[in-house]
Amino acid sequence: MKFRVTIKKEDGSEEKRAMEAASRFALYEVVEKEGAHVIAVEEGSGFAMPKWANVQLSSGINTEEKIIFTKNLAAMLAAGLTLSRTLSVINRQSANKYFKTIVEELESQVKQGTSFHDALAMHPKIFSKLFIAMTKAGEESGTLAEALRVVARQMERSFNLEKKVKGAMIYPSIILMAVIIIGVLMMIYVVPTLSATFASLGVELPAATKAIISTSDFMASNAILTLGLVAVFFISLFFFFKSKPGAAFLLAVSLRVPVIGNLVRETMSARAARALSSLLSSGVEMLTAISIAEEVVGENRFGKVLGEANAKVKAGESLSVAFAAHPKLYPIFIVDMIAVGEETGKVADMLGQVADYYETDVEDRTKDLSTIIEPMLMLIIGAVVGVFALSMISPIYSLSDKI
Repeated sequence: MKFRVTIKKEDGSEEKRAMEAASRFALYEVVEKEGAHVIAVEEGSGFAMPKWANVQLSSGINTEEKIIFTKNLAAMLAAGLTLSRTLSVINRQSANKYFKTIVEELESQVKQGTSFHDALAMHPKIFSKLFIAMTKAGEESGTLAEALRVVARQMERSFNLEKKVKGAMIYPSIILMAVIIIGVLMMIYVVPTLSATFASLGVELPAATKAIISTSDFMASNAILTLGLVAVFFISLFFFFKSKPGAAFLLAVSLRVPVIGNLVRETMSARAARALSSLLSSGVEMLTAISIAEEVVGENRFGKVLGEANAKVKAGESLSVAFAAHPKLYPIFIVDMIAVGEETGKVADMLGQVADYYETDVEDRTKDLSTIIEPMLMLIIGAVVGVFALSMISPIYSLSDKI
């Protein structure tokens, strides 16, 4: 196999090479015999693609694969297998080629004496800071298997919660998209027929009808351009909501919608509480736990609250006081539970109960979300159809009056 390798020599200098070896493990052995060590390695020849042509859209490993990987690690370590052997077994079982190379690298690093959390830290795009921090805490306390069980549980619950919320929003998104597409097709193919009829009859048209016909004439004359613009609109909308400004805008709008707003607050509260509970129960100190939880929640209003909490706790204030300053984002329930935890010395347990409560509540709410959203959709669609129908039917009534 061919590799592109970056090595660090004994004198501290770095060098990039194109090398051949039977496997990544064999490659590490060759480099180590030279008295150097590998900093980075990629499969492929010495020819490197330009940066603009080498964009990686994703890590190539989905969340479900990471959950299974973590569960298997915890189970085999609890059964008494060594870490290196456990990684070797997982490597042979994995069907994802990209993941196999990552696990192979982890196994190689562990065999060289690198701690597991340091090996994980070499792949920050795949393993989160929460994963690495909890692994470190487990290694230092000698409870790695238990720490990995907690990580797997945290990842699984967060993933299931996110999947349920997204699943509940798919239905209204598809309906609205279908309405827009059908509306555009009607403007291109149906309205021109009616406008031709009105023109032949010489009927005086209302302003709303003239506006619809003018829009229809433009769309019909530029059908390809119109359909292209519709496609660009949906694609732009998708990437806009993926961007930081777009995500912030969507969050701000969601928080103002009666039912959706509460759902968002509870989802974010569950995510923050679960992350903090998992980290604190694994032995991670408070300030580090808050910092990592801030990353888990994300760069949004809810994450900024955790950033403020970090600064306040560092200054000597309690965590509950920091959350209490933002009642419009985090419900009073989470504040009271944290306060009780601080009084009894069981903050991690209280946060775990908060996470359980909100996760269950969000699951129940998402089951009924479609029945709540349906009437709202019907009102929106009815209003659009009503305006269109009145605009196109009113000229016919004016014609019948003249007769």
